[in-house]
Amino acid sequence: MTDKEFADFLFPEVKEIAYYEEKYGSRNLPDGAVVTRCAPSPTGFVHMGSLYQGFIAKQMARQSGGVLFLRIEDTDQKREVENGVEGIVKDFKEYGITFDEGYGMDGDYGPYIQSERGEIYKAYVKYLVEKGYAYPCFCTPEEIDENRKIQEATKERIGYYGRWSTCRGLTKEEAVEKIKSGKPFIMRMKSQGDFRVKHIYHDLIKGDLEYPENDLDHVILKSDGLPTYHFAHAVDDHLMHTTHVIRGDEWVSSLPVHLELFHLLGFEPPKYAHIAPLTKKDEETGNIRKLSKRKDPELAVSYYHEAGIPVGAVNLFLATIANSSFEEWYLQNQDKSYTDFTFTFDKMPIGGSLFDLEKLESVSKIYFSKLSAKQVYEETLNYAKEYDASFAEILEKYKDYTISLLNIEREIERPRKDIGSYKDVKKEFWYMYDELFFTKENPYSEVEKTYPKEDLQAYFEEVYDASDSEEEWFSKIKTFAEAHGYAVNRKLYKENPENFKGQVGDFCEMIRVMATTKTISPNLYDILQLLGKERLQKRLALFMK
Repeated sequence: MTDKEFADFLFPEVKEIAYYEEKYGSRNLPDGAVVTRCAPSPTGFVHMGSLYQGFIAKQMARQSGGVLFLRIEDTDQKREVENGVEGIVKDFKEYGITFDEGYGMDGDYGPYIQSERGEIYKAYVKYLVEKGYAYPCFCTPEEIDENRKIQEATKERIGYYGRWSTCRGLTKEEAVEKIKSGKPFIMRMKSQGDFRVKHIYHDLIKGDLEYPENDLDHVILKSDGLPTYHFAHAVDDHLMHTTHVIRGDEWVSSLPVHLELFHLLGFEPPKYAHIAPLTKKDEETGNIRKLSKRKDPELAVSYYHEAGIPVGAVNLFLATIANSSFEEWYLQNQDKSYTDFTFTFDKMPIGGSLFDLEKLESVSKIYFSKLSAKQVYEETLNYAKEYDASFAEILEKYKDYTISLLNIEREIERPRKDIGSYKDVKKEFWYMYDELFFTKENPYSEVEKTYPKEDLQAYFEEVYDASDSEEEWFSKIKTFAEAHGYAVNRKLYKENPENFKGQVGDFCEMIRVMATTKTISPNLYDILQLLGKERLQKRLALFMK
């Protein structure tokens, strides 16, 4: 029996690969265009590692005039979660990872879900059989497990290779007899590699990697007719004309088998870029470790929704860890977006990418500072409607007032950076809403300093005029404070502190604390203007108690 006859027996009525090679012709793209993909499995929802990979893939495709497509790798159907595919699509879309083609949209290289590509995979398995590079395996899981135990006991390499590849030595006739008798089987590649031979592969991020040739006869088609990840990866990336495979560095160990599969199939392999894992400093040990689904809630994208951190801030943070040169560029180009930056593989971290939540908060404050007050208001309202209904009612009731509040020190060269999340709007400015201020038993309970309150009462009764300009307002404060025993400047106070109650700044602090309960706030004049004299009088009365 020839290899061709054996292949026809194993896969009758399966199209020749020439059909698919013609159907999925080359893409018409400019030189240097990156064609890459996000290829999640619906065994869980998108986490920060997947989002990071998607972010890099999107930037590389967009800036090169290439293509980013979405492929769903659902061959491990035993581990699928309910609504897994829909959750993946939703999360990617929400974080701005948009695709040019792929699952759920038009495209010339589909189907983009592997469970619907079964006939394609069989055609290429059949092709390998014809070439003598694949064979059926009848070993049971129990037999494979027994071999593994022996390998462990004798400290040999684990796997199906050499003398352990029992079915590799079967003749075609023996295999046919087993199949005719109803014996279940899977398909394995017939590796041509030698584990003792080493090669160098240039990874676009990690540089030159030394690896041994693959000599394992990996499963390429399971008994249910679906391919394994390794085989589907090779066939799909070839037919979809993927130029760059951007993936986590946990897949580096799979490089030998993937490169051999491309070689056996006669395909030109794509370029590989293995991304460093997201890491953090462990609070207990102080050591740097990978983010863990079990230990680290921040790995889930839902964490950022609930924390009120905007999508734009998360993407800006991902840009800072994706390229070492991005942050300096961004500081020098405050009027531009991260999408204007040209990302390169050689500037991506090799070891680990530290995922620092404090840094994310800092980046998020920069992001918020660039939004208009109206944008902050609208996005905060949307967040509050989902997570804080009572505050949402307040925001809707005082729309224009809140926008004016958020606009204080915003449209200036160096805007305030006191908001790092939607939660911070309430946290930072609760005192500006009487519904929150006067429902506290004592809003001033955390004020530690003692103030000469009689001066404050005299100022509001005798001097304060809400119609004053900011310059007039401050001039009156200085005059009043000096007449009531305060130094007009810091130098004078430092020279003879015993002669004064404090300095003008201390008097302004007392006004600020009375109005806001805080020693630090946005511009005091604007705060007083927004509150208005009547509301200030109510607060003054409470402060005097």
